[in-house]
Amino acid sequence: MQDALSRLSSLRRPRLLVRAARIGATTYIREKTLHRLLGYGSLPKPAAAIFKLLDMEVGLNARRLSGDAGYTMARHIDVLIALMGEANLLRRHRTG
Repeated sequence: MQDALSRLSSLRRPRLLVRAARIGATTYIREKTLHRLLGYGSLPKPAAAIFKLLDMEVGLNARRLSGDAGYTMARHIDVLIALMGEANLLRRHRTG
């Protein structure tokens, strides 16, 4: 099984989505964002959060590619922001 950062680095998404998420990741607030995306309760560790968020992102990307009327770019960007924020936390924990 790939580790969380390896799986995340293999994602290829449109430049506009990635750019918007990078901007949003600068003000990432873990508690607020993860509770909104994953539901309330105890927050998972960064690696576990990345795997859950990746599953959500894959579904959103499939909806984007299929032209699904229910797809929302804002939600997709929100998930990408959380992925970037969690990846930054995981990197800091591994090197810290």
